[in-house]
Formats: sequence, C-alpha cells, structure tokens
Amino acid sequence: MRVLLQRVSRAEVRIRDGDDPARVAGHIGRGYLLLVGITHDDTDDTATWMAEKVSGLRLFADSEEKMNLALADVGGAVLAVSQFTLYGDAAKGRRPSFIEAARPEVAQPLYERFIVMLREKGLTVETGEFGAMMDVELVNDGPVTLWLER
Repeated sequence: MRVLLQRVSRAEVRIRDGDDPARVAGHIGRGYLLLVGITHDDTDDTATWMAEKVSGLRLFADSEEKMNLALADVGGAVLAVSQFTLYGDAAKGRRPSFIEAARPEVAQPLYERFIVMLREKGLTVETGEFGAMMDVELVNDGPVTLWLER
C-alpha cells in the first residue's frame, strides 16, 4: 500500500461524469489529503498498519511551532482518494505500466476497509469515488508531503 499524504488547509474532490457538471464528493478543511494506492500483496494487516501510521503522525505545529500534534489533536479531517497510478512504472518507454496496481475487485474492498479503520480511530473521513474520474483540489499547508509505504 502506498499513500501520498499532504497536509492541507483545505481539499475537495469532485466527480466528473460525462457532460454533467462535476459534483462534490468530499471536502475537508484542515487535515490530510491521502492519495491511496493498493498493490497485489496488500492485506488487512497492511491497511491496519497504514491507518495506525496516518492517525498517529504528528505533523501539526504546537505552541512552539514544532510538529508535535496529531490530526485528532487539531480537530483535523481526512480526504482519502483512491489512486491506482501510484503504482505506475514509467522506467521503460513513454507510457507507464500499471501491473503492480491491484485489480479493482481486490483494491476496492481494501481501500474501503482502510477508510473504516480511519473512522474507527475517531477521524472524520471524506472520500472520492473509487474508479471515477475525479478532480482533486487542495491547498498544501507548509507544504508538507509524505510518501508512506508498507
């Protein structure tokens, strides 16, 4: 599992569906935007580890301006967006290969389980729509961006 975590002051995901106007699927204020990729050998244990990591990271400034506060400490939220392209391999040629990304029938249940795990930790979690064409808008706070992998 790969997660690209961005600390944001706000973020929003809109779903594009044909010629219809894009609709807002999820939006948050202060918190984390998570782009979430699943690979073939990811399991419930992988998702558990990642949920623990995300919820426990201390990426918000305390009164001394040190990254000492976790998401729950600041009342932040999560916007999680499925992102199979995190497993794209562009080492050869000009068009990336996505063979390391899990197929949707495997990835979607694990992605949804990951969302449940974050919510079970008391976090407010908004999402995009698995497999949809999405527009993601964010204001990266810092900027703070971390690559998490298990």
